[in-house]
Amino acid sequence: MSKIVILGAGISGHVAASHLRRKLSKEHEVLVVSPNSNYQWIPSNIWVGIGRMKSEQILFPLEPLYKKKHISYKQAKAVTFHPEGDKTESKPFVLVEYVVGDKKGLQEKVTYDYLINGTGPKLNFEGTEGLSPGTNKAYSVCTYTHAEHAWKGLDALIQDMKRGKKAKILIGTGHAKSTCQGAAFEYILNVEQELRKHKVRDMAEITWISNEYQLGDFGMDGMLMSYGSMTMKSHEMIEMIFEDRDIKWILGAGVNKIEDGIAHYENLEGEFKTATYDFAMLIPSFSGHGFKAFDKNDMDITEKLFKGFMIVDADYTPKPYEEWSVQDWPETYQNPSYKNIFAPGIAFAPLHSISKPRKSKNGTDITPAPPRTGMPSGITAKIVADNIIDSIKNGKVTLDHKGSMGNMGAACIASAGYGFTTGSGVSITTYPIVPDYIKYPKTQGRHIGKTFGEIGLAGHWLKLALHYAFIYKAKMKPFWWLIPE
Repeated sequence: MSKIVILGAGISGHVAASHLRRKLSKEHEVLVVSPNSNYQWIPSNIWVGIGRMKSEQILFPLEPLYKKKHISYKQAKAVTFHPEGDKTESKPFVLVEYVVGDKKGLQEKVTYDYLINGTGPKLNFEGTEGLSPGTNKAYSVCTYTHAEHAWKGLDALIQDMKRGKKAKILIGTGHAKSTCQGAAFEYILNVEQELRKHKVRDMAEITWISNEYQLGDFGMDGMLMSYGSMTMKSHEMIEMIFEDRDIKWILGAGVNKIEDGIAHYENLEGEFKTATYDFAMLIPSFSGHGFKAFDKNDMDITEKLFKGFMIVDADYTPKPYEEWSVQDWPETYQNPSYKNIFAPGIAFAPLHSISKPRKSKNGTDITPAPPRTGMPSGITAKIVADNIIDSIKNGKVTLDHKGSMGNMGAACIASAGYGFTTGSGVSITTYPIVPDYIKYPKTQGRHIGKTFGEIGLAGHWLKLALHYAFIYKAKMKPFWWLIPE
């Protein structure tokens, strides 16, 4: 019998647990350890943040589902990693701490045969002074509770505008190395449309602030895409959208401090500036959780497992930007020191940014971190699950399933406004996620036939359909596995 422990019940952790349980006999234990009691479909937080969905529509409790599907579950957080065991426990284990109930605060050694780290990122709000959800008139949509709070703040501002108050709205990234520009992009377009629906658009000045060098970079170095019968650069497409909606923009901005209604930032020219606002939604930087690891003699071996996030089968050798290659990126998400530990999704340590790194004239790094969204998180989790399944069935480590972000495509449906007849979506596909400038030298490192964009009502319908499809899939309803990652 094998015991597979999954840390985290986000997209990657939940996908891995679902496939493991479906494909392995009940003699093998699948155990999920997560401090969260609910599964949430994160892409729909945007709609919670504009009041078009309730949080109950994007989440469901984990424990009843896992009990029904014979997946063990502990509502606890990982504390330390012990891949060799210790002086009293011969098997590898993770020390976890319960976060609720009678066991709250108690710690337990959870042993495993295989470990999947799906803990994702820490939302590093403290990385920017004064950036805390709901304080200083700045909000977040990174979780459903944050999104609910953001809607309350936005709704209050809308009511003020209806009473004649003019307002400034600032949306984008809240750190020089933030990622997830796509979520902020969706939110600014949805907020803009909500103001029009409430007939107060003329009362607001809306500004996009981002660490991107150009609009449409999205931490992916931008892209050349087919758009109808044309070929268009992503920055041209986003400029067109922003100009059409009268959204201003500030680029190359490393936000470093938030005060009440004031965002302080440094730009690539080395200038220190401020942007004032009445409502802001700023994405924080992401970081690892600060886990420590120890060997069987309790010696610190954190550097074997973590580089902020977890180390996997990537080439972490420091190189100049010109020498970066798609071959540097991981394929199996296996830790090289401990072959029974894996880290799919956002949990693995990125080797470098995808966008060209840039510094301000003062030497400050102002570069988007690489995005790792829901689709690649699900795909990499399934790769890990399938390799573990094969390894158990074959009685030896088997890594036949592979997939790199350098040979993997992604589809993103960015909501541009909610409404069955008035909604809009920006549909973008890109292949590969990490540009391959050797294979596709004339099209910005990507296959132009598989990298395209569309704007319109159909995009909104598709994103709404995906919301219900992926909630259905996550609830492991009949034939859920037929829905692709």
